[in-house]
Amino acid sequence: MSGTRTLVLNHKQIKQKIIRMAYEIYERNASENLLIFAGITGMGYQLAKYLSEALQEISPLKVKVLEILLDKNDINRGNVALSEQLDLNEKCVIIVDDVLNTGKTLVYALKPFLDIPIKKMEVAVLVNRSHKLFPVTPDYTGLELATTLNEHITVNLSNENNTVHLH
Repeated sequence: MSGTRTLVLNHKQIKQKIIRMAYEIYERNASENLLIFAGITGMGYQLAKYLSEALQEISPLKVKVLEILLDKNDINRGNVALSEQLDLNEKCVIIVDDVLNTGKTLVYALKPFLDIPIKKMEVAVLVNRSHKLFPVTPDYTGLELATTLNEHITVNLSNENNTVHLH
């Protein structure tokens, strides 16, 4: 596409999607003592913070937010780490990213959790483009969006006017 941007979700719509996702997370995890949101660097981490805030408003669940530190531009060789060390044994972890495209970033984001006996791991994304190359399917999705491989999704969750654009 030649530089045209189409608004897919505005601030109000994004907020509604986050609240709906928080209710779904609560429904599936109501018996948990603690939920760990692990947001992928950038907008995934910001979305994890928004989801945890929404969940805390609607439920009594305890929530902890971590950042999965990785370089999305060089995930093949880049190091993947967590923003802090936490006892994750037998905990429920929800990996969060803004957009699920091929699943490659999410697969690499699992690296810090491979040697930990996690109780349950789920995936939450704001936009699922469904261009699967890796066997990753989100448990919680804000929006399913059919796109071509040439199109790009831009998520901005960093200000008071959050948006999702297709270009």
